[in-house]
Amino acid sequence: MQTTETLVLFGTRRGGPGVGFSVARFDLVTGALTTPTLVVEAPLPAYFVISPDQRFLYTCNSGDTFQGQPNGGISAFALDAATGALTFINAVSAEGLDPSYIWLDQPGTHVLVANYKSGNCVITAVRPDGSLGIRTDLVQLTGSSVHPVKQRTPLVHSIQEDPSGRFVLIANLGADRLLVYRYDNVTGTITPHDPPGVSVTPGDGPRHLSFHPNGRWTYLVGEMGNSVHVFDWDADAGTLTPIERVSTLPADFTGVSTTAEIRVHPNGRNLYVTNRGLDTLAAFAIDPRNGRLTLFDQVPTRGKKPRNFAFSPDGSWLIVTNHDSDNATVFALDQTTGRLTQVGEPVAMPFPYCPRFLR
Repeated sequence: MQTTETLVLFGTRRGGPGVGFSVARFDLVTGALTTPTLVVEAPLPAYFVISPDQRFLYTCNSGDTFQGQPNGGISAFALDAATGALTFINAVSAEGLDPSYIWLDQPGTHVLVANYKSGNCVITAVRPDGSLGIRTDLVQLTGSSVHPVKQRTPLVHSIQEDPSGRFVLIANLGADRLLVYRYDNVTGTITPHDPPGVSVTPGDGPRHLSFHPNGRWTYLVGEMGNSVHVFDWDADAGTLTPIERVSTLPADFTGVSTTAEIRVHPNGRNLYVTNRGLDTLAAFAIDPRNGRLTLFDQVPTRGKKPRNFAFSPDGSWLIVTNHDSDNATVFALDQTTGRLTQVGEPVAMPFPYCPRFLR
């Protein structure tokens, strides 16, 4: 590969022969993305993470069964960062239904998984050889909220560490709660914190969150409320203080839409959210004084139901997946203004979920 190129891995929520992880080449000068090719079969590897040294990849295998048994799965792969090739290492049960989010902790010794339908979280050890070991913790959440269909039970959509590594935050979509737990990365266990977290606007359905590079602010996206909640995060006390709630939609929008992914750009100037229904990337400016948001653009993603997206290693490009249109779209990202400009036509691929750049 030339030095102007990098690779992008894609996961999918489809299963069966010929489906799994695919890899494409990406030109860091022109923004050209090749059509992905399959590198390894895997069952529903929708959401995945790559270790910082790029030697291993961990995915939650979504769905309600895995390897013929109830519950979803968690799989480990060895990664060749030069080619994108993946070699299956091993897999374990996620011990819950429809695992939808996975996080690798900072020491790289545990993966934390959110099981959406079961409303629980499982933590599993990672061995020195990259394989998955024993389960170290399993936490069942509780609660419900106002939506008569989607919020009758706890629904856990994400789990991740704070930048200090001392706490874990869990988004309980079913109960409209963002929970805070203390995290022991030696034992791979979490314990409820006091205070235990915060409630958000009833019916918002908290989904994912993204920390600002300064570690002080965190941004939580409300799936059903089409909202972003801004919090001041005290990493010493483990507390969240609400700053504001803003909409991800235009003021005159009257259709049906839900949010999916949220990410702060690495330079800390802008934040982006995918709107599924409006089918846009909502672009926000971040006030460097207080973390507040200003919505300044709605960029069509050229596909239906945009889900996940990723920034290129240099921060100059963004790739978003449109999972109901079987494609992904590339945007040039102006790091001064935060504006997005589409580059080329959408690239076809089967029901893509997560894109991840290799370096």
